[in-house]
Amino acid sequence: MQRRKFLRDFSCSAFLLLANGAIKPLQAGGFLPPQTPNRFRFAITSDGHYGQPNTPFDEYYSTICKAINTFHQQFPLQFTVANGDLIHDNPALLEASAKALQAISTPLYVTKGNHDRVSDARWKEVWKQEVNQAVELGDTVLLLGTTSDEKGNYLSPDTAWFDTQLKKYSSAKNIFLFFHITPVKWTDHAVDAKDFQQLLKNYKNIRAAFNGHDHQEDGVKLFGAIPFLFDGHFGGSWGVGYRGFRVVELLPDNSLLTYMMSPVEKMAELTIFNSL
Repeated sequence: MQRRKFLRDFSCSAFLLLANGAIKPLQAGGFLPPQTPNRFRFAITSDGHYGQPNTPFDEYYSTICKAINTFHQQFPLQFTVANGDLIHDNPALLEASAKALQAISTPLYVTKGNHDRVSDARWKEVWKQEVNQAVELGDTVLLLGTTSDEKGNYLSPDTAWFDTQLKKYSSAKNIFLFFHITPVKWTDHAVDAKDFQQLLKNYKNIRAAFNGHDHQEDGVKLFGAIPFLFDGHFGGSWGVGYRGFRVVELLPDNSLLTYMMSPVEKMAELTIFNSL
């Protein structure tokens, strides 16, 4: 793709997401800070459903990897998260899906979704990552957790594990949470994880949470002052009318800029002001 076309595709309507939960529409390009290559920036994608019958899943995986790598070449990413449902029920395909995603040239972290029907031990064997893991990146911490089991049951994130980690990192500047299934009953496919919801209220350094699972969702929902951001899907047979990934950028004032890529055009942009 030519650089001029790639940059032109970055124009879209914009919004401010204020710390008090208000969302204010803006004119495209009228407020947003210029993009810089050295900004702390990361990508999230989910729901590849490798092996789903009657879908070109190999093509979906190849497309998302190439799109993320093209973006990364021009606007470097610190990491990418593949947020669950990386296979479609068949445990025998876990290694193939992992090999396909390892074409992404950034560090890659993964979460386990309800269609990832393998044991936690098998997940660790293939991905070399625990189903619940903490990643320290300077003064930013990533907490990634499972929301399902080997049978595909919908589960709350592990409240005890997250409680331990949130206490451990209570002085971190920014904490980002990643789990496949939404723990607030906003959608038909969410779980109503009351204990986990109560836990989140105790920590003001949780900057954002990221969900997969709901293929038809690519926007933001607010739990108190915590934005929960969805990213549609990059595979599977249903959902929003494009397959892409979300980008998040940490701005100099510690606000967040986020937008969807579809996967080569910027879709919808939000600025999340620093509330700390």
